[in-house]
Amino acid sequence: MTTEQADPRSARRSLPRWRADLRLGTRIAAMRGGGLALALRGDPVARLMHKPWRLDPYPTYAALRAQAAGGVARSRTGINAVATHEACTAVLRDRRFGVRLADGRMPFDPTDDAGTVSGHDPTDPGTALIEPIDLSLLALDEPDHTRLRRLAQPTFAPRRLARYRDTAREVTGRLLDDAAARGTFDLATDLAAPLPISIIAELLAIPDVDTPRFARWGRALGAALDGVRSVRHAHALSRATADLRALFGDLVERRRADPGEDVFSQLVHALDEDALTLDELVSLAQLLLVAGFETTTNLIGNAVRALQATGTWDDLVADPALAVGVVEETLRYDPPVQLTARFAHEEVEIGGRTLRRDSGVLVLLASAGRDPAAHTDPDRFDPRRTQTTPHLAFSGGAHYCLGAALARMEGEVALEVLAQRMPRLRPAGRIVPRVATVLRGPRHFPVRAH
Repeated sequence: MTTEQADPRSARRSLPRWRADLRLGTRIAAMRGGGLALALRGDPVARLMHKPWRLDPYPTYAALRAQAAGGVARSRTGINAVATHEACTAVLRDRRFGVRLADGRMPFDPTDDAGTVSGHDPTDPGTALIEPIDLSLLALDEPDHTRLRRLAQPTFAPRRLARYRDTAREVTGRLLDDAAARGTFDLATDLAAPLPISIIAELLAIPDVDTPRFARWGRALGAALDGVRSVRHAHALSRATADLRALFGDLVERRRADPGEDVFSQLVHALDEDALTLDELVSLAQLLLVAGFETTTNLIGNAVRALQATGTWDDLVADPALAVGVVEETLRYDPPVQLTARFAHEEVEIGGRTLRRDSGVLVLLASAGRDPAAHTDPDRFDPRRTQTTPHLAFSGGAHYCLGAALARMEGEVALEVLAQRMPRLRPAGRIVPRVATVLRGPRHFPVRAH
């Protein structure tokens, strides 16, 4: 028996591209069609994945909190959801949950023909929210998660953050100089995206950064957190990962020949010491790109949108130091990462409900931020709010975001400098939201500087 005969996946990879695309497109269409049908019939979890509900998911979160028994809402998608602050915190901190299945496999991926997972139908629309790519720490459980997290930890040391703050202030000023010359500009593409890309470039010491290309990669990888949404997206994702692998592969050789004090040099040293593999290094670098770029971009956009919509922009102009409070309130009120997923590694009881082994749970981080049981008057945006209950915008437990301090710093600097340099900033057109469920923020945000 040949290897190709023994391994059906090899045969599938040898399919003509048009046939593979047709198979993938059919599967994705079935998943999306099934999800839309459930959404139209009122299933709140399905509605989080489809327009028009996902454009403003907060009424759906409120409905889920109201119907959740013990904080757990069951959905006909086959996936449970936890929507209250208490239940979300419990799942995130419970070591009986992981980001993979109990046997270490990744959850169902529509690009894989391997079949069902945990008895789920391959057309189960609930699985569409599970990321199909390896984003390092986001997709690892113990012990690999701890091992790689320790290697990445020095990236966010306080002494490095102090240097990045100076870079962020310099880059923000330069970007706003260019924007001011035009008068009307796109806050998302002209400030919120280029700023974190510049920080990532310094963090990894990447030479000759092509900002539009990085933004394109980031969008493809970030959108994949919702799952592969179309054949076109699958190809864009494939190109992005291939380009990134080539970029980081070249950087590995450069750092071996000429190591420096940058983060990537340290990771290459760890690679040569067999502390991680090349695939793990590339995946970790991809994670730094997605987490460090897309999250901060959406944080800045969501903050300015909330300030403008609630009439609190002038408060920030009067006191630019309020940027710290604006960032924290945005993370609670309208976070850039709306949800995450966990899977029970054994039978678990949450809020009086028993979840079977490998049961999928959507942890609705943004819903927790609007829970009236945890936050007073939660639907009001108040940059001067004293937050007695911590928000969950950066997740929690073992997977608490390593880059939280960096994202906060970038957001604070951007908002402070923006308020100082452009106190009369106003919207100049319709905000175009990104097409996503997991990540939330404006894709285009036209504003006027004067």
